[in-house]
Parts: sequence; structure tokens; C-alpha cells
Amino acid sequence: MNAIDQGDVSHHIENGIATVEFYHPLSNSLPGKVLAKLADTITELGMDDAVKILVVRSSGERAFCAGASFDELVAIDNLQTGKVFFSGFAQVINACRTCPKLIIGRVQGKAVGGGVGLAAAFDYTLATQHAFIKLSELAVGIGPFVVGPAVERKIGVSAMSQLAINATEWQSAAWAKSKGLFTEVYDTAETMDDAIEALANQLCQSNPEAMQQLKQVFWEGTEHWDTLLAQRAEISGQLVLSDFTKKAIARFKKK
Repeated sequence: MNAIDQGDVSHHIENGIATVEFYHPLSNSLPGKVLAKLADTITELGMDDAVKILVVRSSGERAFCAGASFDELVAIDNLQTGKVFFSGFAQVINACRTCPKLIIGRVQGKAVGGGVGLAAAFDYTLATQHAFIKLSELAVGIGPFVVGPAVERKIGVSAMSQLAINATEWQSAAWAKSKGLFTEVYDTAETMDDAIEALANQLCQSNPEAMQQLKQVFWEGTEHWDTLLAQRAEISGQLVLSDFTKKAIARFKKK
């Protein structure tokens, strides 16, 4: 089985808390198949009356999400395929945005590119000290166009610009917390998980209608994102076809 066909998304519901976990053997990177299932799972759980709160996490200890699947990126050979692939990230961000339930994010390790976009799309994101972040897209000839609106909404234009332009430098979890991407940073995954459990249980006792209305307030002004992110996906889909980007991705994969 090649890397494009690997990975999966699972979930379970307990006491009103739906825990969604995605996995890929290559540092939890996200091929199109996994992106589609992640978006569908979040959407379906958002409509499930048995669910009051969502917790989204990835498997493993040190890598939260390595972003786009390089194997799938190098296989893109036309604009439509490229647009469809990058639309996968758009669909996950929009699923988080439109989900009527609050989403707690669990970031246990490094997040790159689309992984930073995921962390920004959650309503309340907790992390460990190992959760360094980087928007590496420009370094491989693309740019964080699809995840950009979610990241900018969370940390502002200045911090977003720093990440996007200095595409090869990691920023610490403390930096991400100072900019508002992470709500809290913990020394260990165990203490983070205790905090997530306590918060999720607390929220399950809150008024569901109030939480839904509150989420709508948080995301006010993003109603045009279905169109915006589709446009951004087309930009990335076009750029990934260039010789410059093909060569940059190939060099990156050899590192």
C-alpha cells in the first residue's frame, strides 16, 4: 500500500464527548482520503444529538500533523486534481467552522502547514511544549493560501506573515500561545489530557443552545469562506503544477 492510500480517521462517543482521531504513518500527514473522512466525521458528529463536545486529536506522541501528503502533491498533474486535493483542507476547516458544537483541539507535537491550519480551526486548542509549528508551504513553492484565513483569524496578520514568510523556521509552542493559537501549553501529554477531560466534562454540563450561539458569534464574518477557500485551493492547485514547485517538493522529500 502506498502512502496516499494509508491513514484513517476513527471516533468514539462517551458521555456526550466525541473524540475524533486521525492517523497516518508519515507523521500524521494528510492525503485526500484522510482529509475527506475527517471533514465528514466532524460534520456528522456535529449533527449527532448524542454529542455535546468534540475533541480532535492525532495518534502518536511527537507529531500532531505534518500537513499535506508529499506523495500526493508530486502526483498532481492537472489543475482540477490540484484544486480537489487542496479543497480537502478547505473542507476540514469549513467543517470545523460550521460544526454547531464546540471543538477542542489536542496538539501533542509538531504541526506543519495544514496541521497549523487545523489547530487554528479548532475553537479551543491545547498543546504540549513539544508542539512547535511551521508554515512550510512557501519553502516548497506554494504558500499557505487555504489555511491562511483560519491562521490569520486566530493569530492576526503580523504573526501569520511571520510564519508564512519565514517558512523554514520552527516557532515554539510558547510562541504559538503568545499569539493566541494555543490556549494553554503543558509540560506533558498527560497533564494536557487531564485538562482536556476536565474542560470537556465541564462543557457537557453547559447549555447546548448557548454554546451553539456562542460559536456562531466566534465565527461571525466567515460566512463567505466556502467561496474564499475554494478560490485559495485553486491558487495552490495551479502553483503545484509549476516546475519550480515540483523540483522544490522533490528536494524537500530527500531531506
